[in-house]
Parts: sequence; structure tokens; C-alpha cells
Amino acid sequence: MYTFAFFTTMENTTNTTLERIQEHIEPLRQEIIQHKVYGVINDLEDLRIFMEYHIYAVWDFMSLLKALQINLTCTSIPWFPVGSGNTRALINEIVAGEESDVDAEGIKKSHFEMYLDAMQQCGADTKPIALFLDALKSGETMNAAYQAAGTPVEARDFVDFTFQVIREQQAHIQASTFTFGREDLIPNMFLTMVNDLNQKFPDQISLFKYYLDRHIEVDGDHHSHLSLEMTAELCGDHEAHWLAAEEMSMESLRKRIRLWDGAYQAIMSRKA
Repeated sequence: MYTFAFFTTMENTTNTTLERIQEHIEPLRQEIIQHKVYGVINDLEDLRIFMEYHIYAVWDFMSLLKALQINLTCTSIPWFPVGSGNTRALINEIVAGEESDVDAEGIKKSHFEMYLDAMQQCGADTKPIALFLDALKSGETMNAAYQAAGTPVEARDFVDFTFQVIREQQAHIQASTFTFGREDLIPNMFLTMVNDLNQKFPDQISLFKYYLDRHIEVDGDHHSHLSLEMTAELCGDHEAHWLAAEEMSMESLRKRIRLWDGAYQAIMSRKA
């Protein structure tokens, strides 16, 4: 009875802490959901500009995910067990879903590759992100890669923050940023707009619609529960971990707002 009561108390405390973080970040989440950028995407060209900003967030999401896998599992030889089996199972399941999902044709691809396919179908410019990645692959610094790609300053700030989290190598902060700060909060008005464009231009929007539908189905449901469980396990009963998790999650959401601000300004400049 004592053991059961102890673990029940720990579970209740963890749930309360998770609820506290969710309550504190809710104003920032709502600011993202209600961001003005969604209201100005009215045609294909507007959507292309939005995607050219968003692709950086899609890419560094994968980098943050792999950093977590490196921290929570053994990715070197010889192999040794690292951490708990539970966190290994959680992160490996998320990685499998994000890195090797199925696209609209049933072909195994990462969500990043699926997004690139959607950009190409839509007519968005994929050259900047390709130049950015090519520079990194050739050993250039992040700043040099930004210069080569002409990366917007808001996207630079967003990626720089993510890699700051990665470099600090604190798994509980990486997990909380991944869980609370990297939700792609998709408002209904945006989904409605994409559906409308897809009806008018199915040969240009269908892959983006598929990406969003798949994202909601996988990331917004199953993976979000796995991420919450992973964060709770890594923070445990360490209040300092929870406070750091909350602080970095909020900063991540602020960076997303700034990224959306940049996309909004670019779209408005085009309209003007």
C-alpha cells in the first residue's frame, strides 16, 4: 500500500507540474494560433512565402529530435545501455515516425523531405534551404550557411536558439523545448484556407495538405503524448529542471512568434 501511494503521489505531482507549464505558456500558444500571418495568406504566392520561412523550423525540428536521440540512447560503437529503457523507447518511436514516415505515394520519407516535396509542388523557392544545407554539409559555419542562403533574420534567430538548446546538451531542456515549444499550432482558419486552395489548385497544394493532415494525425496526437511522458521522466522530481523546462519552452514559443512576424512582413511587402 505504501509503495502504491508513493508512486500515485509522484504521478499526481508530475501531472500538476505539467499542467502548470501548460497554463503558463498558454498566452504564447494563443498568440501563435491567432497570429496575423494566417489571415493574410490568400493565394498561392502568399503561401509560398510562408513555406519559405517555415521550412527552417521543419528542418531544425529534426535536428533537435536527433540531439535528443543522441543524448538518450547509445549512437556510437561499442554499444552500451544509456539512460532508462522507457526514455529510449519514447525517443526512438518518435524518431522513427518523424524520420521515416510515409508520403502521399506511400514512400518512406522524413517529414522534412515531405515538406520539401510540398514546396516544390506549390512553386515555393527551395533553393535557399538547399544552399543552406549544402554549406553545412561542406563544413561551413552556421553563419556562413546563412549568408550563402540569404536566410531571413527571423529564421536565423529561430535556428540559432534551437542550436543553443542542442549545444547545452541538457536532455530535460531539449525534451521540454521539443514538447512545449515546437508544437506547430495550426489554427482552423489556416486549414480552411489550405483546403480551399487545394480545391482550386489540387496539382499544387495536395502535398502540402497531405503534410498538414499527416502532421495533425501523427505529431499532434500520438507524438505529443510520447513527448509529454519523455519530458516528465527526464525532469522527474527536480524542481530546477521543471523551472528551466518552462523558461526555455516559453522562449522557444517567442522565437516562433518572431518567425511568423518575419513571414507576415514578407507577405505584406509582396502585397504592397
